[in-house]
Amino acid sequence: MLNDSRSHGLWEATAPAAPATTDLDGHVSAEIVIVGGGYTGMSCALHLAEAGRQVVLLEGKEIGFGGAGRNVGLINAGLWLAPDDVTAALGPDHGERLLKVLGQGPAEVMALIDRHGIDCQLQRNGTLHCAVGKAGLAEIREREAQWQKRGAPVRVLDASETASRLGTSAYQGSLLDQRAGTLQPLAYARGLARAAINAGATLHTSSPVIAAERKGDRWHLRTPGGTVHADWVVVATDAYSTGPWQMVRTEQVHLPYFNLATQPLGPDLLRQILPGREGVWDTKTILSSFRLDQAGRLVFGSVGALRNSGTVIHKAWARRALSKLYPQLGDIAFEHEWYGQIGMTGDAIPRFHRFGPNAIGFSGYNGRGIAPGTVFGRELALLITGEKSYADLPLPVSDISAASFRRIRETWYEAGAQLAHLV
Repeated sequence: MLNDSRSHGLWEATAPAAPATTDLDGHVSAEIVIVGGGYTGMSCALHLAEAGRQVVLLEGKEIGFGGAGRNVGLINAGLWLAPDDVTAALGPDHGERLLKVLGQGPAEVMALIDRHGIDCQLQRNGTLHCAVGKAGLAEIREREAQWQKRGAPVRVLDASETASRLGTSAYQGSLLDQRAGTLQPLAYARGLARAAINAGATLHTSSPVIAAERKGDRWHLRTPGGTVHADWVVVATDAYSTGPWQMVRTEQVHLPYFNLATQPLGPDLLRQILPGREGVWDTKTILSSFRLDQAGRLVFGSVGALRNSGTVIHKAWARRALSKLYPQLGDIAFEHEWYGQIGMTGDAIPRFHRFGPNAIGFSGYNGRGIAPGTVFGRELALLITGEKSYADLPLPVSDISAASFRRIRETWYEAGAQLAHLV
């Protein structure tokens, strides 16, 4: 994307074309202006347009340019945190409400895909959180207990069943989440955009917001090509925030994550490796993730950035790691490589902010963007249409607080991932 093969890699090569859009040229008026063309912005635009509201969405670059077009494609339920940790951080009311909303998130994503006929390689076969060692096994067993207490369809698989599902005996067990699945993330973002346009929303790409001002009872947003006047502003820029909402970026620490995609596997290998097409990640601190795409490519990723010395180090590590998991792959070629940034908050919990009168947004998805982004976009739409109040939302309003030692921590994460993968 934007002539960078390492920005979106396989996803850009295999996604259906984005719907036709133009940059903003001139001055327009709307009820709601949404800033950001990822899952949250597109979901919000779609739900508002379906409710008959006049919506304009401004995307600084292209649809799905940020995390929405770069991630692994796992449609996970909940957060990285275990459920009890969420309620401990937010309290029982907001904590359980958030867990319920995000627990139902994959079903919401799949329902939207079905309703709008989005071509995004959807697989509904669940995900596997794989245990590394005794500590990893204890972790997934505790997660199983906490989710089952809330009625979720999750269960721990023993080492034997895990091996049969993965095609490798590298793990001591796994947590199967039957709510979850996988998709082609950029294709899903573009599909949401097409559905929003069909519902009546107006989308402008290559239209970064460079200034925002409240005048009287309306917002005035300026791009290089024009202005939008609106009653409401939805800020949906998250980890890639710039301009007037740069503060959203500063409260997050960027964690780089890369993916490599092999050439399509042959029929014999596909009968051995992930025959059920589940999405997988493990319990390591510097985790690994893998899954198959529709054509049978194995997509393998971990923490790190494919730039400077990281490109050679991470690709060499990936070859070693894959040879341990699946020696039958041999010296298989990587067809695509790409990376992006995960926005991490201090407590690994998303944020809901009010940036001024009628200016709102969710952010800080901590590597769980597909289902939360979709659901939070819907929640913002329900708030604007009056079907929900602030008190009904899954997160309380929070102030923006800049992350401490952000640049130092980001440098350390990138360098530390290289060091870990080097040795």
